[in-house]
Amino acid sequence: MNRKAWLLFALVSVLWGIPYLLIKIAVSDLSAPVVVVARTGIAAAILLPFAVRGGALRGMRQRLGSIVLLTLTHITGPFLLITYGETHIPSSLAALLIATQPVLIAILAVRGNDASEKVRGWRAVGLGVGLAGVVCVVGLDTSGDRYRLLGAGMVLLAALGYAAATLIVKRRFADVPPLGVVASTMTLNTVVLLPVALLTAPSRLPDASALGAVALLGVLCTATAFLAFYRLIAEAGAGRAALITYVDPIIAVLLGVAVLHEALHASALAGFVLVLIGSWLSTRRAAPAVERTPEPAAALVEGRQAAFRV
Repeated sequence: MNRKAWLLFALVSVLWGIPYLLIKIAVSDLSAPVVVVARTGIAAAILLPFAVRGGALRGMRQRLGSIVLLTLTHITGPFLLITYGETHIPSSLAALLIATQPVLIAILAVRGNDASEKVRGWRAVGLGVGLAGVVCVVGLDTSGDRYRLLGAGMVLLAALGYAAATLIVKRRFADVPPLGVVASTMTLNTVVLLPVALLTAPSRLPDASALGAVALLGVLCTATAFLAFYRLIAEAGAGRAALITYVDPIIAVLLGVAVLHEALHASALAGFVLVLIGSWLSTRRAAPAVERTPEPAAALVEGRQAAFRV
């Protein structure tokens, strides 16, 4: 990668590593629906003009059903689950659990018809290793605390939603610009959850740190991060951009430990290593393929699991 690509890689890695910390700060004074709506509303306000100007929204009306499904599995469900989950578990643990997404994609693809997603050979080994990592992170790091286990379960369910949505994007949106998909789902989620957010809005002015965290989530971690990621794909290709999946959880863990003074247990660290190894093995290509320019939304799938991971 050239220097510009490395800078973009570093920028996106940081921007997708800090949301867990910001969510933890925001939920101390705001309800989960308020945090999610504020975040996606800000992102939609920034991304929609780019999408309109670039013609990225063409054809979205004909895919309304798929857009609704994608919004629920990729934004509404995961964002709420992660935000609620972080009321019970540390931000660093949430990041480790979301890192299981590639393993979950492999599980969901077992019965699929996509030959490129079939699990066999080293992929099967990776799946087993990844699942062992999940057991270490969840089973050992949350034992004896039912609320901690509940929070971990919510975040794992969010990761499962991301995994399912990744396959939806790959199969239904491979021929459309990813910016149009992101802007559409952010906008739809904001509209759908706005009534709930209004009902759960605080009766007093929230703390400045919570408001600042939400603003940073929307402006930097969502809108800016996705725009930078598209540039990264253009500069370095989707395959190299996919390496962010292995970097941003590390940043999230370091921030949780350094800023929030969260404890990092040996079992969680060991499980995270197993998850990373399992993710790498379970997402290996079955055979070398000729390098080609990926389809627009397919590039988003390969690079970032379209995953607005948080």
